[in-house]
Amino acid sequence: MMQSDTLLHVANVSTLLVCMVLKFPQIFVLLRAKSTTGLSIKSLVLELIGYVVFVTYQTYYDYPPPTYLEYPILIAQDVVLLLLILLYGGRLQDSLLYSVVFVVGWRLLTVEKWIIDFAMNLCTFISAASKFAQLQCLWRSKDAGQVSALTWALATYTCTTRIYTTVATTGDMQVLVRFIAMTLLNLWVLLSVLYYRRHGCSPIKED
Repeated sequence: MMQSDTLLHVANVSTLLVCMVLKFPQIFVLLRAKSTTGLSIKSLVLELIGYVVFVTYQTYYDYPPPTYLEYPILIAQDVVLLLLILLYGGRLQDSLLYSVVFVVGWRLLTVEKWIIDFAMNLCTFISAASKFAQLQCLWRSKDAGQVSALTWALATYTCTTRIYTTVATTGDMQVLVRFIAMTLLNLWVLLSVLYYRRHGCSPIKED
């Protein structure tokens, strides 16, 4: 029992620590290149929606904070990343519209119980759509561009640890299915990035 508790603690802490810097490699690559080549803004927006729904669902049902504490951190990092993509894509004026939509949407999620339950049912599909949007961007350009392989590797790790923590704590099947799907899709994106870095033409190489 003690060993199981220790493993759960390690999984929770390591996930939180990794998520604190998960988007940093991607942010640094963008800042250095000042180019959004290979990055899908649709993917990022869908990912943000998925994060917002997921953390709202967890807090609404009073799930243990260690099982979702990284999501506010990920949301903050994604917001920074979105602003950078809008900036370097010449669309910074759209940031106000995105802000209003996200804030209003976040508030509406908890107006009624059925809304947050329905949103959570869609959450896996929304998050999966975000990964497919990034994959489509890679397939179309055949260039990893400024996509950070390290960020996707870290994302794969955190979803893997969350499979374990979900089984060990809440056992929520909706959450578990989501993490299994995200692990597989994150890995798919990672392998695609590595493939196009090897076979494509990428102007910026990561260390």
